[in-house]
Amino acid sequence: MAVPSIDPANAYADVVARIGRAAQAVGRKAAEVELVAVSKQQPWEAVAPVLAAGQTVFGENRVQDAIERWEGRRDGLTLHLIGPLQTNKAREAVGFFDVIETLDREKLIRALAGEIQRQGRAPGLYVQVNTGEEPQKAGVIPAEADALIAAARTTYGLEPAGLMCIPPVGEPAGPHFALLGKIAARNGLAKLSMGMSDDFETAIRFGATSVRVGSAVFGPRS
Repeated sequence: MAVPSIDPANAYADVVARIGRAAQAVGRKAAEVELVAVSKQQPWEAVAPVLAAGQTVFGENRVQDAIERWEGRRDGLTLHLIGPLQTNKAREAVGFFDVIETLDREKLIRALAGEIQRQGRAPGLYVQVNTGEEPQKAGVIPAEADALIAAARTTYGLEPAGLMCIPPVGEPAGPHFALLGKIAARNGLAKLSMGMSDDFETAIRFGATSVRVGSAVFGPRS
């Protein structure tokens, strides 16, 4: 049995309190910021105490890993796919996840639109923006984001709920969060998924509506 390196229930309570303080500091309500607990690659012994403490929204990186972990346990939960999605996994992703945060190319949007029509099930959709234009990272570059959002709407009949980003490691996150907010505003998108364990309080200051927090809740991944 894997033993968590921290007490997940206490760490979870601390993160929830920090979200509340960060929101209050900029005149927002804590309820305006959703915590997505990033359970990817965490042992169940770390996840179970957080689930028992009342957390109902979890993020996973891979479709198959999420199905193996959550099938039979997902009643009352909201599951986010926060990792890159291959088109050949679109059917399973649409069928299993409540939110897919990593739309980054037209081919994937086309595949998801087809599956949504076939299954009659419509998860929430976020367009991932590669704000740092890093070649190794998924996401549409900022200059092409407007066109991709427009294609989702007009060509494929999908309405994205918002945008997601992962700023480059080693750079100040604030400018990347500000850029994401500007792209969202000019496209009429209300949701901003941004901020992780090291920078979620900054993200809240820049308008995040959800933060994706893993190690600060569960401890380092094994």
